[in-house]
Amino acid sequence: MTRRERVLRALAFEETDRAPMDLAGMASTGISCFAYPGLVAALGLPPRRPRVYDTGQMLALPDTDVLDELDIDVATVMPDATNAFEQPELWRPYDFNGRLPALVRDPDMFETLEDGTIIQPRHGNRMPPSSHVFESDHGGQPFDLAGEIPRPDLERIREHFAENPFREEEAMRIAAHCRRAREATDRAILFCGPGAGIGIGGFTGIAQFPLLCMTAPQFVAALHEAYTQYAVATLETLLPHIHSYIDVYLVSADDWGTQAQLVAAPSVYEELFLPYYRRINDAIHRLAPGVKTFLHSCGAVYDLIDLVIASGFDVLNPVQWTAGGRGCREWKEKACGRLALWGGGVNTQSTLPLGTVADIEREVREVVSCMKVGGGYVFCAIHNILAEIPGEKVAAMYRAAATCHA
Repeated sequence: MTRRERVLRALAFEETDRAPMDLAGMASTGISCFAYPGLVAALGLPPRRPRVYDTGQMLALPDTDVLDELDIDVATVMPDATNAFEQPELWRPYDFNGRLPALVRDPDMFETLEDGTIIQPRHGNRMPPSSHVFESDHGGQPFDLAGEIPRPDLERIREHFAENPFREEEAMRIAAHCRRAREATDRAILFCGPGAGIGIGGFTGIAQFPLLCMTAPQFVAALHEAYTQYAVATLETLLPHIHSYIDVYLVSADDWGTQAQLVAAPSVYEELFLPYYRRINDAIHRLAPGVKTFLHSCGAVYDLIDLVIASGFDVLNPVQWTAGGRGCREWKEKACGRLALWGGGVNTQSTLPLGTVADIEREVREVVSCMKVGGGYVFCAIHNILAEIPGEKVAAMYRAAATCHA
């Protein structure tokens, strides 16, 4: 079977020869640009500058030969970038103050301070010399219980949507890009384009927006209605042009879990998120019947699985079974035949950084042996592979998954 067929069969809950595998299909299944050169070396491939496509999390866009060597089944397609084919015209050299010879889209977005800290003035982010990602005070979300909970300007949002509809010419440009990706690879295409625009950590931030959901639910419902109407209108313009070139649509990255529990009660999701996600997912399934919809939601979200299914999602990532006291077998049993699980392949907080290669191989085989039964599973780590991880561990992780046939 082709790589694309392997992914589609797994997402249809059919048995496959092995678990399909993903690396960097979206911005939470990837690898740090600082770890990427080590992976390239471990695979015995020629050295090269990593393409840093996410300059917040500092993620590398894996090259085609790396995907080939690991036998990865998924390619990512963003509205104007991809790893399905080469795009040398997009990338320019930048060395992050001597720390990493790399390629970025726009070197002028960075400045270096006297102490070696690199800043992104347009975004207010900084990367000190000891850091491997960009950060901002309070994660860019200051929190003050002394005042009123801030609210987004709903009228301005509505005006912006009315004045800036998603246009046919943009849909046609993206379609040409997606068609080229489809023709360049037999990998399944994970499309990371216009999303739902809503999330429990959106707008005023993860510390405050859940409070707004509890204290002003009618306002949040009106806010979500505005975003949903715009998202559906965008899909109605875009999907007729691209549906035959893509396989999975990233609808939302909406982190509902902490290490131990949900950020907000399931009733908040059911009232203020489920109906809007359902309309967006229904629109995708109506306009593109063969395309699967993808939700990224970190942390202990086991107790949301039934509601995620009721929302119309086909795929849930990153399958952080290490959070909340539920094992991977419980996740599999809860989702089995109803919701495909994408991730969960190795614990990126302990086993991957602290374990031996043998520990990693053992855990990967245990997870894959459980998860791939009956289909409905795509392998990758629990969230991104961080900067400190040696390439030999990453290579071992994927090779263990590829050879696990139990």
